[in-house]
Amino acid sequence: MITPKIISKGILRALASIVLVTLLLYFFYQIQAVLIYLIVALILTLIGYPILDFFMKRLKFNNTFATIATVFIFVVTISGFIMMFIPLILNQGANLSLLNTAEIEKSTIQLVNQITVFLENHHIDSSQMLKEVDLSSKLNFDLIPNFLNALLGTLSSFGMGLASVLFITFFLLKDRRSFLITARKLIPDNHEDQVLNSIEKINKLLSRYFIGLVIQLFIVFILYLIILLIFGIPNAIVIAFLCAVLNVIPYIGPLIASILAAILTMLANLGTDFQSEILPTTIYVLIGFWIVQIIDNNLSQPIIFSKSVSSHPLEIFLVILIAGFLFGVLGMIIAVPLFTILKVVAKEFFPENKAIQLLTKNI
Repeated sequence: MITPKIISKGILRALASIVLVTLLLYFFYQIQAVLIYLIVALILTLIGYPILDFFMKRLKFNNTFATIATVFIFVVTISGFIMMFIPLILNQGANLSLLNTAEIEKSTIQLVNQITVFLENHHIDSSQMLKEVDLSSKLNFDLIPNFLNALLGTLSSFGMGLASVLFITFFLLKDRRSFLITARKLIPDNHEDQVLNSIEKINKLLSRYFIGLVIQLFIVFILYLIILLIFGIPNAIVIAFLCAVLNVIPYIGPLIASILAAILTMLANLGTDFQSEILPTTIYVLIGFWIVQIIDNNLSQPIIFSKSVSSHPLEIFLVILIAGFLFGVLGMIIAVPLFTILKVVAKEFFPENKAIQLLTKNI
């Protein structure tokens, strides 16, 4: 029989749970920087496992020296990247971010006027439409300098985060066996084999995925840079870098990158004739970017998404689409790794299910 005392205890228990969850979420919010360091360190650890195995199995290094050598490769690679690209990015990014907002607005209005003249010369009356829209009052011209200033601020505090990430990565690589032993003690005996097999498969698949993703972004960056340099676009390195990073967002990222490149190309050529200079150059840059996307979509992405995580391209497309609708851009970015983890766990714990057998037949 349900008594008032039982009801009151249930209410108190529910309130205590809500308070506990709220405090836990608040705690995670306060240490979000540490959580980001952990996630990045885990990604580096997954990328580093094949390198570590190479040093231990092929070169016969012991665990400590193999770990030091792996982290050293990370340090050299990141340092080389910084020395080669970051000074140029900071220099060119500063040039863009220090632009006066009023100057950006003036340049944009000038560009719109040139487009209007071009359309009128082709018997398209758009001046009245542009006046009614009142573009200058609706665009936020602080967006570009604010974004670039935020990027520069992030790069300036990069050192401390990098040191923390490398420190965490070192111990995740070095003491991975200790972590597995600890995990064995915490895992119930009847599920130990399933959990350990899941961890091993997830580690293998995600290692291949993240290594492939880094290679893909580097290839896209180089191709974007070549196109921008061919057409003499100022700030080519920072534009190519930003557009390549946007490719992390599946499907939508390349579209945003193309729009960003087109806008910056037009602004870079401002002052020249729209019909003979600005429009053709912008079209050529867009065609170049689309060719890069065709190469990426038909070469790089199928290799990474299909072969590295053993999933069909249509399957990956639907997963990314659903994740995008549910969780936005962040969902699209983490969709493939998370889906891979869920597939591996499902195969280990529910191997007899026919739907799971169909989805995980290549794992």
